[in-house]
Amino acid sequence: MDRRCALKTTTVLLAAAPLAGCSGRLKTFTAWQQARQAVLELLFQDKLVQGNPWNLSQVLQHLAQSIEFSMQGFPMLKGAWFRSTVGSAAFAVFSGRGEMSHDLSEPIPGAPALDAAQALKDAVNRLLAAMDAFAEFSGTLRPHFAYGELTKAQYERAHLMHLANHWTQFHARTAQA
Repeated sequence: MDRRCALKTTTVLLAAAPLAGCSGRLKTFTAWQQARQAVLELLFQDKLVQGNPWNLSQVLQHLAQSIEFSMQGFPMLKGAWFRSTVGSAAFAVFSGRGEMSHDLSEPIPGAPALDAAQALKDAVNRLLAAMDAFAEFSGTLRPHFAYGELTKAQYERAHLMHLANHWTQFHARTAQA
């Protein structure tokens, strides 16, 4: 299969793919401040993570890593060909539909391990600090490990979609009978 055919096939598959972990309750964030508020509210809500071996703190650490790496550089990048074709096409599809879907338990390639014992408060504070740093960042953003080069507006959209995709896993803890 030649590259052009592979790219078209991948784009069609991505566009038709169902949202992983979505059961009709997709949370969307349209603004950075809205997402920041939702992160802060996690300190006052009793949430469980379903469909993922990570606990809530680990998911928030993962989200913080993603934002931090957009400014610092990702530890590992997919190949240049992938980033400029399949990766950029995937971002275009996600951005066009306003929703991202990805394996919600897959760590960022090369990222440090997530600490299962880290207190929720510490994970929330780390994510909020990463979000604040990103909002204030005026330097050169680093290529996304899969999507490649993104502008600040594109990165913000990617981060908002990434947050929303993980929010589909958060469910209120209910009393057990």
